[in-house]
Amino acid sequence: MNITVIGAGYVGLVTGACFAELGNHVTCVDINKERIDLLKTGVLPIYEPGLDTLVVTNIEAGRLEFATTLNELTVEPRIIFIAVGTPSDETGSADMRYVLEAARNIGATLKNDCIIVDKSTVPVGMADQVKYCIQQELDRRGISIVFDVVSNPEFLREGAAINDFMQPDRIILGHTSEHAKAIMLELYTPILRSNPEKIYFMNVKDAEMTKYAANAMLATKISFMNEMSVLCERLGVDIENVRIGIGSDSRIGSSFIFPGCGYGGSCFPKDVKALIKIAEENNIDPVVLRAVEERNYQQKFILPNKARQLFGDDLSDIKIGVWGLSFKPGTDDMREASSLVLLQQLIAHRATVQAYDPVSMPMAKHILPPEWFHSGRIILSEHQYDAVKEVDALILVTEWKPFCYPDLALMKKLMRRYIVLDGRNQYDPQHMKEAEFEYYGIGRGQ
Repeated sequence: MNITVIGAGYVGLVTGACFAELGNHVTCVDINKERIDLLKTGVLPIYEPGLDTLVVTNIEAGRLEFATTLNELTVEPRIIFIAVGTPSDETGSADMRYVLEAARNIGATLKNDCIIVDKSTVPVGMADQVKYCIQQELDRRGISIVFDVVSNPEFLREGAAINDFMQPDRIILGHTSEHAKAIMLELYTPILRSNPEKIYFMNVKDAEMTKYAANAMLATKISFMNEMSVLCERLGVDIENVRIGIGSDSRIGSSFIFPGCGYGGSCFPKDVKALIKIAEENNIDPVVLRAVEERNYQQKFILPNKARQLFGDDLSDIKIGVWGLSFKPGTDDMREASSLVLLQQLIAHRATVQAYDPVSMPMAKHILPPEWFHSGRIILSEHQYDAVKEVDALILVTEWKPFCYPDLALMKKLMRRYIVLDGRNQYDPQHMKEAEFEYYGIGRGQ
């Protein structure tokens, strides 16, 4: 099947590469020429385990191509995916300019009957706007083409995206015609061969809402546990025992109830904001969603506040080691990462920071303020143990696997003071105490 994917970012690139791997001919289109030029040579703009191999293999097989405009397509697509960004605008609403621009470009270039698929996370009713924009362009050209607009939201976890695509928990498809349903079912049949019950058909607006509701629910679980961790710490209760206790309840489950220093990334923060805005625009008071967002905001200050409680407000003589900069392990994505708040607060209080991340160091160099580097307030270390040399404390932000079992004996030789602030409750307090470390977790009741 001939497929075009508009947008060669995280969602678009994973979608395109995976469909190509299934034997389809895929062209990923992105207006960023530098990105497309790199992709043509097999160089990826993002880090996602296994994706580089998938892209290169399918380029070499002739199944995956890249272009900067729809006019460059070498074959007419049967399906066009819109997988462009939908960032928050200044009001908190999802910014739809890139989706609508893609729709207008489709209408201006479409030559054959086609299925248009919204893969981007879009507000309820956006499929109607996409359809309207495409039809406007077709009318302007004076041609008649039959097309359907389908909602097929993505549920890809950064760091596990290829597995999530190839072995999904579910595939949501919102459609308005049996023809579109049949084409999309044909497309996904190879993935669903062993689990055909994992595809759910519904109307388009239901599918659009499902994506927002799913992300908001997961964010709610995280914020709830983070709020419980604050209360547990105040009461001398260990949140980890509470987590195990409630996670064993099948009605609650163990997923997304790990307390920490706040969630980040490209999805949860912007989607919660967008859903809040949608509710407000429809005269609904989003009490729960506002609380989710507020708790996450406050949670990101827990680690820098703990550092100030230990060392005082003036940190000019304090050196802090930081392990982990990405918002989660398995990605170089630092959007809305808790590390950004931590670094800003530490540097604002004049601390010196030595940071290390296995993957996102190039991203950090790109997005962190240049003056932080020029002033020497932050140093990006080449090795994880370089980040703890002569530090007064180590702060763990991202639970990368290499940080799971640190060499505590080596750390004691390198660190000035043996203090660890664990933002993900990765370490056992008793074990750290026996190793003569002063340990502070999240909600551990110390």
